[in-house]
Amino acid sequence: MRGTRWQILALVISAVVFFTALATRFSTPTAPEQPTQAATPVAADVTPSPQAQPEIQVAATEAPDQALPSTLPEPISLPVPAPAGDGVPTFSEALVGTVTRLNPLFANLNPAERDITALIYEGLTEINMFGEPAPDLAREWIVSSDGLEYVFTLRDDVVWQDGTPFTADDVIFTFGLLASSDFPGDRALQRFWSTVEVQKLSPHLVRFRLTQPLSSFPTQLTIGILPEHALRGTSATQLATHPFNLTPVGTGPYQIEALRSDDGQRIDIVDLRVAPNYRQRPGVTEAFAVERMRFQLFDTFIAARDALATGLVDGLASLDLNERPELLRIAGTDAMTTIAPQVALLIYNWDEGEDVRFFRELRVRRALQVGAYLPGIVETHLLNRAIVADGPLLPTSWAYTPLTPPQVDLTVAQQLIDSANIRRGSRPIEATDEEGDPLPTPTPDPDEALYRFDILVKDEPALVTIAQDIANQWSRLGLIVNVEAVPADRHQQRVEEGDFDAAVISLPLTSDPDVFAYWHVGQYPDGLNYGAMADDRISELLERARRDTNGINRAALYAEFQRAFIDRAVALPLYHPLFTYAVNNRVNGVQLGFIGSPEQRFRNIGEWRITG
Repeated sequence: MRGTRWQILALVISAVVFFTALATRFSTPTAPEQPTQAATPVAADVTPSPQAQPEIQVAATEAPDQALPSTLPEPISLPVPAPAGDGVPTFSEALVGTVTRLNPLFANLNPAERDITALIYEGLTEINMFGEPAPDLAREWIVSSDGLEYVFTLRDDVVWQDGTPFTADDVIFTFGLLASSDFPGDRALQRFWSTVEVQKLSPHLVRFRLTQPLSSFPTQLTIGILPEHALRGTSATQLATHPFNLTPVGTGPYQIEALRSDDGQRIDIVDLRVAPNYRQRPGVTEAFAVERMRFQLFDTFIAARDALATGLVDGLASLDLNERPELLRIAGTDAMTTIAPQVALLIYNWDEGEDVRFFRELRVRRALQVGAYLPGIVETHLLNRAIVADGPLLPTSWAYTPLTPPQVDLTVAQQLIDSANIRRGSRPIEATDEEGDPLPTPTPDPDEALYRFDILVKDEPALVTIAQDIANQWSRLGLIVNVEAVPADRHQQRVEEGDFDAAVISLPLTSDPDVFAYWHVGQYPDGLNYGAMADDRISELLERARRDTNGINRAALYAEFQRAFIDRAVALPLYHPLFTYAVNNRVNGVQLGFIGSPEQRFRNIGEWRITG
């Protein structure tokens, strides 16, 4: 025992210390845990509650219900929306609008939700800096020789933000919801996906079968994929009011951190934080120095602009060309600019009606084309807000071909008008007496009758002036052209109904150059061919281009289409609006590149840096 007495003494002392600490732990009261204001928990698995989910229907042209369903988690109260003060690098952006659902299947109905969900979710494909579809959640894809089948190999190294592996089950589930007849979102989206057969071939292999070849199909797969395991058992009808919409789980670079509200009803701030699972994904080389993305919501652009000017936020993007000048005048910011995915044109109504049937005559359209100097008009009234358009496609598109429009020549224009030999006579000029009462309408002399038509335009000063200048230049050809300015909603309604002679309209474009819906003869009256344009050559080229999956062939076909568009004078291209993204000059690394949709401004967000 003498040789081991020190070891025994040490053992006794250790036992005394242990039991003393244990007694202290159980005798000391513990303060109750206080709820944090910094985060809303992200649901790893949400069990649907069908009884609590009322059915709602959202029309294709309507935004989702703006009222927060009572079953959704109540946002955390934050009386004063102050910037993060915990030292985490934070980029704060102002958005105009409201947020009720952070779900990619509804995001195209709400610009604010679209921008936020783009950072939380990923699609099978993405659009790269050149406007081309590239793999995202898919590793690669192959296309059958007939263009009807696409087989996508999915990445096997992706996990959801809750740690669950991403598989083909998530893809099948997502597109099954979109194809459901009771999908409560964009009806056009539902109609398209209801024609596509989606089949799981293996845990990381999916096949899509189309009813007809569609070369732009890979761009349709940029829509965010939902986690099947978190929404298992949820129907399309229940999806719109499911709690998941405010506790989203994605595979994207950022995940939800907090929802903040002044009144507990309307969400005022959405905080996102870099998703650890994304940052650790194989192949991710970006540093993601911007740890947190904060989106602050405002009712008006003016309020959002003031927030940027006073330093409350770091960034703000323009939604239309009229907002751009405001962003250029804010001190301490850099205005990034690219071409917005839109084209404004003056279109004609080719319908067979007696009033305007002369628009079907090529010589009349060519006379109008060379009878007005459109670049000068656009540059005068939209200086630094838009660029002159020379064709129907985006100048930043891979399919764009530079075009030289015909030179203005009033002599040629007058000869074309005269040779067309189409007399008006069906729309005599109304005359009134001194009291404004109509006078009897005389029978027009066919030899003296002039063309007469109206240009329909939205009641915005710049657009009205542009239309009036065009009308004035055409009046030199002996034409009587009036400008009819109407409110924006009425303008859209009349365009869709074909209730116009000629109209100035703006058409949204996408990353793919497929404009079949706007210019194919079969897209009238139920499609987007608003003016009933019926040119067989144009229609043939668009059909061939959308059916050919070979990029080189498509580029050649679209080049021919653009030349035919100008040669046939089917419409008059006017301008492309400029897209502006103003950011605080302490933010570095922002690059816009090709923008096929506004949320693509975040494409290189992993390279952004905040200094100062």
